[in-house]
Amino acid sequence: MIANKIITFKSISILSVIALMGLSCAKQITAVSESDPWKKKELIIKNIPQTHFSDKIYNIVEFGAVADGKTLNTVAFEKAVKACSQNGGGQVLVPDGKFLTGAIHLESNVNLHLADHAEILFSLNTKDYPIVHTSFEGTELMNYSPLIYAKNKTNVAITGKGILNGQADHTNWWIWSGGKDYGWKKGIPSQNDPQNREVLVDMAEKNISVSERIFGDGRYLRPNFIEFFECNTVLVKDITVINSPFWILHPLKSNNIIIDGVTVNSHGPNNDGCDPEYSQNILIKNCIFNTGDDCIAIKAGRDADGRRVAIPSKNIIVQNCKMIDGHGGVVIGSEISAGVNNVFVEDCIMDSPNLDRAIRIKTNSRRGGIIEDVYVRNLEVGTVKECVLRITMFYNVYGSQTGNFIPIVRNISLENVKVKNGGKYSVWADGYEQSPTENITLKNVVVQKVDSIYSLKNVKNINFINTYVNEKKVEAIKN
Repeated sequence: MIANKIITFKSISILSVIALMGLSCAKQITAVSESDPWKKKELIIKNIPQTHFSDKIYNIVEFGAVADGKTLNTVAFEKAVKACSQNGGGQVLVPDGKFLTGAIHLESNVNLHLADHAEILFSLNTKDYPIVHTSFEGTELMNYSPLIYAKNKTNVAITGKGILNGQADHTNWWIWSGGKDYGWKKGIPSQNDPQNREVLVDMAEKNISVSERIFGDGRYLRPNFIEFFECNTVLVKDITVINSPFWILHPLKSNNIIIDGVTVNSHGPNNDGCDPEYSQNILIKNCIFNTGDDCIAIKAGRDADGRRVAIPSKNIIVQNCKMIDGHGGVVIGSEISAGVNNVFVEDCIMDSPNLDRAIRIKTNSRRGGIIEDVYVRNLEVGTVKECVLRITMFYNVYGSQTGNFIPIVRNISLENVKVKNGGKYSVWADGYEQSPTENITLKNVVVQKVDSIYSLKNVKNINFINTYVNEKKVEAIKN
């Protein structure tokens, strides 16, 4: 029935197709008993479709690519992807060697596959990244193309054990952040990414159309590394990603994404490992994140732009991952205006003196949003600097972040969590008097070497069940 509609109504958008395909799954998930939310997780995984590709192989060398790390191979990648797509799809093979390129734009039914000793080096010349419809920190705009980009595509993948190297460091992309740790203190002039960021946000507040939010040269807003924009049925498997200009894996308005066995090692500013945004049915498993920002950060748009788009991120599963350095292990926010729900995190290891928090939810009254139904179990946490669970409705960065959109945060559960070095607090949570953080449960949680059990302000219904902090059982709190 859905296939007939796709053929008959040629003007139907890919988002409408995604909505139709996801309707049956959504109904099944809604029907699952609330008494065991983890059953929802199994149903979500079951309903994520798998990618399938033709056996045909299109070796980029046969399209003129040269593996010397110096020759620009953008045209060779483009020709290989085009030939693959036009002939029914298959594998675009990057063989062993170092291949320099500008932006790579993927097509439907294409699997970009990196051989074991292949490395794609991405150009540092901004002219190699055409202006496209993309997003920067939760606000849509016209800006430099992500290094790897797919828009309105179906059945697409990036696989293999090779390396994607953005080549970002303190001398190029990272100095655009304006941060003192990424340029000027080393004698390199700092460009002003924060100022242009605020120009962009102001455009969105004034409801200026995305097509008129043109940035690029002279505006210093860094591109994402890998972005799937309005895509459906995507696989990213086994690759290693290093030295990113900005956010690394960014599913945007996309459905049915599997990220499996990926290693991210990138310590620049805003180097989040994976940022699902306005996206649904996402499985992130068997990955390693060692980052300069949040390891995984679930997003849903910033301020007015998030409310304009109004697509919540939901049905997001994180399994069997390792988080090393980062501001947080699994984070929700702060670009969160369209809301997030149905998040499941299980069987993960988080451990580093440079990991600030294990689980973090961050929003404020400019963002707003409803964040609910977040379930975490079976975590092994070594060291975190600040706290195990941090929830705040007063996240404040880039100046004043107060407005008239009071957030809602509720139904957060941690179960079977062991922490060796818990930092300042086991739980640090705050809400508004008119909108308290509600329904936090810690069950079978053991936290050692923590300064204080908790810091709570405007929190309603927090429950400690068989939970021990510094060897002492935490008593129930009267709510």
